[in-house]
Amino acid sequence: MDHLERRGAVSRPRRLDRVDQRLIEALQKNGREPFRRIAADVGVSEATIRARYQRLCDDNILQVTGVTNPLGLGFEAQAMVGIRTGGAPEPVADAIARWDEVDYVVITAGQFDILVEVVCADRRELLDLTNRIRALEGVASTESFLYLELWKQLYDWGARLQDGERVRVQ
Repeated sequence: MDHLERRGAVSRPRRLDRVDQRLIEALQKNGREPFRRIAADVGVSEATIRARYQRLCDDNILQVTGVTNPLGLGFEAQAMVGIRTGGAPEPVADAIARWDEVDYVVITAGQFDILVEVVCADRRELLDLTNRIRALEGVASTESFLYLELWKQLYDWGARLQDGERVRVQ
């Protein structure tokens, strides 16, 4: 599979209308909500919701998936790795984004140039992965933050801003 297909919803957003926003918010609340019920709540046809859903997925704006707690599934090492680069961070971020053990890669401003979340079977695999990161051209240093417990992980922030504030559908 092409690595770009595995990057998730990382593209710049296009303009979303009320139907798109309500669809996204309904699926954030319950990813298994029937399109028929969403259509009735939004006031459009089920075919419209199906078409909007497909377009949002095709545009990499929406990705519906089961969210799990890796620590609860038996993965013994989940960590956030901060990376400092000696040059442009994009080539390093692109290389790391191709790895299966990595589920989150962001280029940041501040102490680290890149933050990477990794999920590993055990600490030995985490060490091996950290060494792979350190061996990449352009990596100056890393700092790993091992997760001891997953305390909160939600993806229900909504899709709309109104006057710079989040608006949630009740």
